[in-house]
Amino acid sequence: MRYVSTRGAAPVLGFDEVVLAGLAADGGLYVPEEWPSLSEREWRSLRGLSHAELALRVMLPFVGAALTEEELADLVDAAYARFDHPAVAPLRQIGPHDWMMELFHGPTLAFKDHAMQVLGPLFDLLLTRAGRRVTIVGATSGDTGSAAIEACRDRDAIDVFILHPKDRVSEVQRRQMTTVQSANVHNIAVNGTFDDCQALLKSLFADATFRDEVGLSAVNSINWARIMAQVVYYAWAGVALGAPDRSLGFSVPTGNFGNVFAGYVARQMGLPIDRLVVGSNRNDILSRFLETGTMQQETVIPTLSPSMDIQVSSNFERLLFEMHGRDSIEVRAAMESFRQSGSYSVPDDLHQELLGLFRGHRLTDEETSEAMRIILETTGELVDPHTAIGIVAGQVAGRRDEGGVTVSLATAHPAKFPDAVEKATGIRPPLPSRLADLYQRSERLVEAPNDTRVLQQIVRDGIRR
Repeated sequence: MRYVSTRGAAPVLGFDEVVLAGLAADGGLYVPEEWPSLSEREWRSLRGLSHAELALRVMLPFVGAALTEEELADLVDAAYARFDHPAVAPLRQIGPHDWMMELFHGPTLAFKDHAMQVLGPLFDLLLTRAGRRVTIVGATSGDTGSAAIEACRDRDAIDVFILHPKDRVSEVQRRQMTTVQSANVHNIAVNGTFDDCQALLKSLFADATFRDEVGLSAVNSINWARIMAQVVYYAWAGVALGAPDRSLGFSVPTGNFGNVFAGYVARQMGLPIDRLVVGSNRNDILSRFLETGTMQQETVIPTLSPSMDIQVSSNFERLLFEMHGRDSIEVRAAMESFRQSGSYSVPDDLHQELLGLFRGHRLTDEETSEAMRIILETTGELVDPHTAIGIVAGQVAGRRDEGGVTVSLATAHPAKFPDAVEKATGIRPPLPSRLADLYQRSERLVEAPNDTRVLQQIVRDGIRR
């Protein structure tokens, strides 16, 4: 398996090189040179497997010769052993044709654990084999940071620096990052938005001298291994609910587009997905794009669902690459237009083609609170604000095939957003017992301006030589 950049000017790499590189040297994102696919018989053969067994079968084609089957199996087994639920991603029926998949049973109570618990030890294995060490710098809107820290803490070959927007994540999200005392972990509160954090991260990768100096790598969803590992739970839900002999729709509360793009990859592999719904809050750049065909950046607005407070959805570049027939020249032109003007448009025919699969739906904070209340009353499920948006979006814009089902992704435990949940439902969700003392733990972080040079110095000062 070989990987190419969406912008066409970076070297073609193998899986192990792509994992350690993160972002392509030309600023693009890596995707497989060709999409692997499974036959209907192969999809049916996944029924009845454990989550780990299914994950191995789904991920193996993307790995190629970089890992043996035994090495990947060991990584997967160790990753899912840290989840609290024996099913790893249990499904709950919430309507006649509607299901919810709980993706918050990992160590940090969010869907990011599904990929990060694989990626952390994968980094370790590849670095040990190559005799290398890396400096990971990541940007988070709330959940990626804690999942990355939990996966990479105390690893000798990795130093981790996580940027989060100051005062724009929930207290639980912040404390899950800042209370980790491991020597290789560094938390940076940036005076700005998540988009500012993401822009800082990209500026570090764009500086080739600095990138080489510190051995820079990424754990954000720009890293292909993150997307690969998230494909697994789409396959898991699909075969559990009757695929390939039944069509599926998925509804995904989405900010950076990585989670929903993993669903697109599952479809490319042959899973019969006929609808992918993008759930948005007031930072609705993706919903507006699906309505108009124009990606137009606006000001980030703080909401009850902070992990979606994003106006630059980096992973959309991967879909854009596919929409344009893998024409990297078109992708580069679109990305340059967006960089200069905050806007780009796609031709009408491509927009209509996109609408054959994707739909978008947005909720205000008031509608999100009402959704949490109604979901509790009608299903008995207490959900966080992001999950509530996904469920409503799926109900409004989901299923097309009358024989199909819609699966909404429950992306975070309600205890990660206790204030919003309590205000909407009157119930304050407790943290799991292993995190019961989170509010009493001491925090460790530095505050930084939105400045690349300052960030570079923080990284230089923090890495272990």
